Amino acid sequence: MTSPTVDEFQAAAGEWIAANRAHAPRDYGAICPIDLVPQGLEWQRRLFDAGFTGIHWPIEFGGRGLTPEHNAAWQYECALAGVPSVFNMVGLVLAGQAVQRFGTPDQQELHLRRTLSTEHIWCQLFSEPGAGSDLGGLTTRAERDGDNFVINGQKVWCSGGRYSNWGILMARTNPEAPKHEGISFFLCPMDLPGIEVRPLRQMTGEAEFDEVFFTDVQLPAEHLLGPLHGGWGVGMAVLTNERGHIGTSVVGLERRLESMAALADGRALSPIERQRLTALIATGTSFKAMAQRQGPIASTAASLMKLGITEMMFESAMLRADLAGADAMLDGPDAFGMLQAPGGRIAGGTSQVQRNIIGERLLGLPREPKP
Repeated sequence: MTSPTVDEFQAAAGEWIAANRAHAPRDYGAICPIDLVPQGLEWQRRLFDAGFTGIHWPIEFGGRGLTPEHNAAWQYECALAGVPSVFNMVGLVLAGQAVQRFGTPDQQELHLRRTLSTEHIWCQLFSEPGAGSDLGGLTTRAERDGDNFVINGQKVWCSGGRYSNWGILMARTNPEAPKHEGISFFLCPMDLPGIEVRPLRQMTGEAEFDEVFFTDVQLPAEHLLGPLHGGWGVGMAVLTNERGHIGTSVVGLERRLESMAALADGRALSPIERQRLTALIATGTSFKAMAQRQGPIASTAASLMKLGITEMMFESAMLRADLAGADAMLDGPDAFGMLQAPGGRIAGGTSQVQRNIIGERLLGLPREPKP
């Protein structure tokens, strides 16, 4: 059977979304919030039945066997329609990619098709209270004990921990080795005795993330992914080779710019307020042009987008709060946006990390001195 061209596939995807849009939850981005999990799961199963999950995964793993460009076209059509392109990004992008690249045949058989169908839902167990931006400094231990590894430690900023039944876990297996060389990568069932998931309350009052505690957890050695002590290489390959379509970012950015331009509607802005708003719109327009030049596959230049848009949205939230005046100190969308804005500087790679990537990989500056 002949594979569809990207244009043919995109047209079919757009038609399918239009016919099924009423069944979709709102577009929540990469991670489904806990209040939308039932809708998100139903939507993902509908996508699976229609062949819109694992679009560029090999057919033997349950995918369509198409190209990353076909997958990018799907993401773009979803962004235009304002529907989620996937229920669980950690599963379909990070865990799925890791198991395809580094998994044994048994691990691939166990996880890949079940991940597409939502039988397996994944969370990411990387960051720790003392090792967020510096992931190489993690201290969670995995000590070999016969056929098991005994896991002790704590993870934080875990998205979806409360509703996931599997997690991708990085833990230290050789404390004597240099910090990046003594880490291993595991596929961890979340129902093992000794695992405790606690909601992490934010200053917005919501609990989008979780803390996960491991106390003498007996993890079977068969869940080691890739080489023992080679988990840093597995983790970095998964994170740095994540592919994305820049067109999806452009759609979201265009909507943000429209929202910012609407701030001037019916308002008597002071010269300083108008200057701040104009600067934000000009900045956003510049990032839109840069995104369109970059092309369909994300690269290290995406750090420029991440850093710039994060700072732009932070300043936008502060401007909205200033325009709302005293009301923004009480309740409502402007108050919520102001409280939520600092989190953007942490989520998806901190602003400090993005500046290091830009300086070292794009500008060729010396690496940041290590303590």
